[in-house]
Amino acid sequence: MTWINFLHLYQPANADAYVIKEATNLSYLRIITALEKNPHIKFNLNINGCLFSRWNELGYHDLIKRLNALLSRQQITITGTAAYHPLLPLIPEKEIKRQIKENEQIIKKYLGNFKPSGFFLPEMAYGVKAAKLIKQAGYKWIILDEIAYKGKLNQVDYNKIYQDKNNGLKIIFRNRSLSGSYIPETMLTLMEKKTSAPNTIITAADGELYGLRHHDEEKKFEQLLKRKSLKTLIISEYIKGKPTKLIKPRPSSWESTEEEIKNKLPYALWYNPRNNIQKKIWSLAKLAYETAEKNSHDYNYHWSRWHLVRGLASCTFWWASGRDFSPVFGPISWNPDEIERGINEFIRSIRSLENTTTRPVKMRGEKLYLKIKQLVWNKHWNYYWRKK
Repeated sequence: MTWINFLHLYQPANADAYVIKEATNLSYLRIITALEKNPHIKFNLNINGCLFSRWNELGYHDLIKRLNALLSRQQITITGTAAYHPLLPLIPEKEIKRQIKENEQIIKKYLGNFKPSGFFLPEMAYGVKAAKLIKQAGYKWIILDEIAYKGKLNQVDYNKIYQDKNNGLKIIFRNRSLSGSYIPETMLTLMEKKTSAPNTIITAADGELYGLRHHDEEKKFEQLLKRKSLKTLIISEYIKGKPTKLIKPRPSSWESTEEEIKNKLPYALWYNPRNNIQKKIWSLAKLAYETAEKNSHDYNYHWSRWHLVRGLASCTFWWASGRDFSPVFGPISWNPDEIERGINEFIRSIRSLENTTTRPVKMRGEKLYLKIKQLVWNKHWNYYWRKK
């Protein structure tokens, strides 16, 4: 059995240190250690540039060295991505380019001259314009959720390699149902069913699944990696030389439902026109972005950008969606403190600018900021608090 395993390692740039340490100590270090103990195993990793920066800040220098060693042994590959994990189809093209370039600079700082060939769109949020910019930046392949193929699940032939007709990027699709399970446990079960098990399994999940979200007391992850019949591959190896099928992927994310795509709401978790809180957060984000761009020569422009990119992280909007993720080892995506963390960055981006002509926009921003806070906490106390 061939297993293509893709792991997404990400923590927001403005996350509390204890959150990053918990995920790193329980999950990320476990993954690295498992690879070191099983030199025949190969994984595909996405590690956002902002996480590398926080690791460095928090003293995880040995972890970065160990990643370099795995990379030099070709046990792992690390994809390109956007440095601060924004939802690419929902931000300006200029910002997409800027974050791709910054992520490359950060990777070069910590991994040397390694140039990724694959690219991970945050939240696997595919959009035609974003994919075109990814291709222009020199990337060769992307990984998407299976729903991006035809807007429906269970349509993908996992033994085939696909190619985006819009731009030429090669595509592999993850199996959503398998990726939404505790993957090592599911893999072991499939390997016992030798006659009915698929030849190729492609999974993609958050790295926190391996320890933080699922405790795995029986060490099934480690058991799986010791199976002699298990073959793992880097995606670039897997797609090399294989014929491709031309397709036009649907705008979607790795959490899009068939109904959402049918209703043309491919990014509903981050922008749903029926969600008034999300709409107003995007209005504040747009105001902060446009204000920063108009004041690029401001003395405090660097700090305005510093806050802006942290606010643009997908988490700001995700935590306002209110969806229940308990079936896939996750929480209800509602957290007023996390929403505040994001909007605080946007208003600080505006506040940072020294130019006195920004006074009117500062006042507009403050009013919008306070309105969002009011809406968030009203909803929290009236709808979410102490509800069973």
